[in-house]
Amino acid sequence: MSTFQDITAVAPLHPICFCRPMLNAAILATVTLAGAILIWPRVANSIVWRATITPLASIIGSGFLVLGPILDVSYGGYAPLVMVGLCMVAYLFGSAIRFNIADIETRPAASRLTDGLETMASIVLVFAFIVSVAYYLNLFGAFGVSLTELDDQFHAKLLTTAVFTLILFTGLTRGFSALERMEQVSVCLKLMIIAGLLLGLMVHFGEATGRGALQFDAPRVTGWASLTLMAGLIVTVQGFETSRYLGSTYDARMRIQSMQLAQWISTVIYCIYIVLLTYAFESDPLSLDETAIIDLMQIVAPILPLLLVVAALSAQFSAAIADTSGSGGLITEVSKGAIKERVAYALLVGIGVLLTWTANIFEIISYASRAFALYYALQAGIAAIRAWRGNHLAKATLFGGVALLGVAIAVFGTPVE
Repeated sequence: MSTFQDITAVAPLHPICFCRPMLNAAILATVTLAGAILIWPRVANSIVWRATITPLASIIGSGFLVLGPILDVSYGGYAPLVMVGLCMVAYLFGSAIRFNIADIETRPAASRLTDGLETMASIVLVFAFIVSVAYYLNLFGAFGVSLTELDDQFHAKLLTTAVFTLILFTGLTRGFSALERMEQVSVCLKLMIIAGLLLGLMVHFGEATGRGALQFDAPRVTGWASLTLMAGLIVTVQGFETSRYLGSTYDARMRIQSMQLAQWISTVIYCIYIVLLTYAFESDPLSLDETAIIDLMQIVAPILPLLLVVAALSAQFSAAIADTSGSGGLITEVSKGAIKERVAYALLVGIGVLLTWTANIFEIISYASRAFALYYALQAGIAAIRAWRGNHLAKATLFGGVALLGVAIAVFGTPVE
C-alpha cells in the first residue's frame, strides 16, 4: 500500500499545504451548499431529477475513486483523452439501450430471436451483478481500513468478507428493504463530497499553475496494451443501463431523458476531475493501488481523505445492496423460479468471497468490465435487429458496430498491472 511519504517524495508539498484551515472550511461549505441544493424541494421533488439520480449514482460510483490514479499513472498527460474516449463508448452503448426502450414502447411485439437475446442478456447481467458486488465490497474493505493501523490487503479482505456475511445474513433473514432506505442518502452524500473534492482540486491546480508546476507525464502504457486496458475499465463508467429497468416508475420518454442527462452530467464531472488530477500531480506507479486517491488528497487538504472514505463506504455498501437485491430477483426470473432468491444470495456471496481471496481489485474491475461489455453487446445486437426490422438501416449498421465493439471489449479487456 502507498503511504503519505511515498507521495510527498515524488510531489514535494508547498508549505501552505500543511495547514489549510481556510481551504478545509471552503470545502465543508461547498459540501454543505451542495447538500442544501440536493434536498431543496424543487430539486428533490423534481421528477426529472429523481429519474436521473439512479443512473447518475451508478455511473459516478466506485469507479470515480479508483479511475483517476489509474488513468494518471497509465496514460500520463493523455489521461483526459482516454476519459473522453471511455465516456464516448459508454454513450454509444447507452444509445443502443435507449433505442430499445423507445422501440419496445412503440412495437412491444418481439421475435423469438430478440427474446432469446434478451434472455442471454439477463443471464450475462446476473454475472455482471455478481462480479460488481465483489468489486464494490472489495473497495469498501480497502477504504474501510485505509486510515487505520490495519491498512493492508489481509485486513481489507477480512473486512470485505465480514460485509459479505452481513449481506447474506440480512438477505436470508430480513430482506434488504431496511438497508435499501440508505441508498437515497448515500447518493446525496456522495455527490456532496464530490463537489468538495472538485473545489479542493481546483485550488490545488491553481496553486500548481502559479508555481509553474503543471506537468505532462509520458504514458506508461501504449499501443495495443493501452486499448485493452481501456477496455478493462469500462465498468468505471457503467451504470446508465439502470434507467432501462425503471419502467414501473417512469415512462419510456422519462427513462431515455434521465439516462442521457445522467451520462452528460457524469461526463462533465469525470473530465473535470481527470484534468485537475492529471496535470497537477506527478504520477508514481509504485503508489498505484485502490486507495491511491486518499494519499493524493492528503496533499490537497487534510479534510478530504476522511470525506472520501465516508463517501466510499456509503456508496459501496448501498451499491452492493442494490445489486445483490437486483441479482437475486433476476436469477429467480431467469431460472423461472427454480432458484429462489435466498439461494441466489448465497450463490452471489460465495462467488464474491472466492473472488475476494483469489483476485486483486484491478482483476475484479476487469472481470466486471468484460461482463458488462458483453451485456451491452447483446443489447446493441437487439437494437440492430429492431432497427433493421423498422427500416432504420443507418441505425441498424451503427448498433451492429456497437455490438461488435462490446464483444471486442469483452474478449480483449485486461486489468491494470
